[in-house]
Amino acid sequence: MRTVTIGMVLALPVALVSPAQAAPSPSSSEKKLISSIGSSPVKKHLQAFQSIANANGGTRAAGTSGYDASANYVAGKLRKAGYNVQMQPFDFAYFEEKSTAALQQLSPDPKVYAPTPPDGSVVGEFATMTYSGSGNVTGTLQNVDLVLPPGPTPSTSNSGCEAADFAGFVAGNIALLQRGTCDFVVKAQNAQAAGASAVIIFNEGQPGRTATLQGNLGTPVTIPVVGTSFAVGEELASPAGTVLRVSTDTISEIRTTHNVIADSKWGDPNKVVMSGAHLDSVTAGPGINDNGSGSAAILAVAEALGKIPTKNRLRFAWWGAEELILLGSEHYVTTLAPAALSKIKLYLNYDMIGSPNYALKLYDGDDSDATGAPAGPPGSDEIEKLFEGYFNVLRQGHVGTDFDGRSDYGPFIAVGIPSGGLFTGAEGVKTPEEAALFGGTAGVAYDPCYHAACDTIANISDKALALNTGAIATAAVVYAFSRDLPGPDTASAARTAAKTAPAEADAHGELRR
Repeated sequence: MRTVTIGMVLALPVALVSPAQAAPSPSSSEKKLISSIGSSPVKKHLQAFQSIANANGGTRAAGTSGYDASANYVAGKLRKAGYNVQMQPFDFAYFEEKSTAALQQLSPDPKVYAPTPPDGSVVGEFATMTYSGSGNVTGTLQNVDLVLPPGPTPSTSNSGCEAADFAGFVAGNIALLQRGTCDFVVKAQNAQAAGASAVIIFNEGQPGRTATLQGNLGTPVTIPVVGTSFAVGEELASPAGTVLRVSTDTISEIRTTHNVIADSKWGDPNKVVMSGAHLDSVTAGPGINDNGSGSAAILAVAEALGKIPTKNRLRFAWWGAEELILLGSEHYVTTLAPAALSKIKLYLNYDMIGSPNYALKLYDGDDSDATGAPAGPPGSDEIEKLFEGYFNVLRQGHVGTDFDGRSDYGPFIAVGIPSGGLFTGAEGVKTPEEAALFGGTAGVAYDPCYHAACDTIANISDKALALNTGAIATAAVVYAFSRDLPGPDTASAARTAAKTAPAEADAHGELRR
């Protein structure tokens, strides 16, 4: 499969997707349609995204010219393919770290701590939190309700979670806080209200909670806020009276960006089959795997199907500001009228499908893995079975992945829409079992360039991209013509919430607490 093409991948599996596996078997014409979607358009779109990033400071982050050019590129291709295209605007809090931060102990033991640079190329001893304010501060460090040594379990500490924790805090001091219990932004806002000139939040200290915090406040604050490892925090906590310099150089302001929503002119408008991928990168890089890969694949599939009369209405979405906590998809779902929301019969999410050290992961719609979040809304199990059937016929291994709230399916499953999709891994480490199943290297991240400047066109597995694009095309065509879509036969406009995203992580796992 080293030179696999999407046409080769698609030639077999679609014939064996039975009604019991969530959809009727495609006709011969449908199989021909699916297999016509080759790898060339997908790679062409990826190269276009790379070129856009190259021309716009190396990034396609929401709120930048690189994102706007990406959205216009996608919209232009869709209009040419025959879709009704909407550029849906929304305001959001933009954040950018302009230059590398500094953390320096001036006394009693002068020391310079290693930073995490804005491009994320290395993780240092500390990192600027997303939505940190900008400033260059020198002050005395003051401990706030620390638990040292740490308790035996996570969230034993509630350092800074209550205004009362800051009783006696000296205005102008730098607040030293410990991870635990409440969101980082609550700690930072309480410190700011108490007159802190800057905030340092260190990891709590239990196993799995010792590394440098790379956190997301979710809401802008005006003073510098950095996260550190447990080791740095423990070192700074004693002796009292330590004098530090903290410097951050950030932009945090309200900007406008857009979702790109494309509706086919064919099919029953009361039965919408929706596929989506986030279009934005992080500011550190061009985001070709994350998530140019999913964006390029659904664009290629949409182009192939745009002028094909279908039974059900196809809708494709490219989300903005996913990297800032799923803002685009959340805006879309929460602003859609209940009657319009009830017409969306299923949502398919494709976020990172070409990771270089990939595993082929299917969202666990039936919770058969019995780990983490519960099953998705009714019908999600059927979607998972469709993808399983595709990979099984190829004799291609696959594993489940949890509905953990880390991508744009989150707002859809929260309102009860059957959902599914594909994922090839981000910063997580590949297991020996996965290396035996998929090849690659155990003990190494699925995507070593995750959220970094090196997430370029060179950071793509062609095999993973081809296999997953074949699965995307199969699902789109099967559900475009299916008489029996997954989930309940009659959808309610007032859907029951299925689950909410866990507070521990946002998009792709940036910590918020």
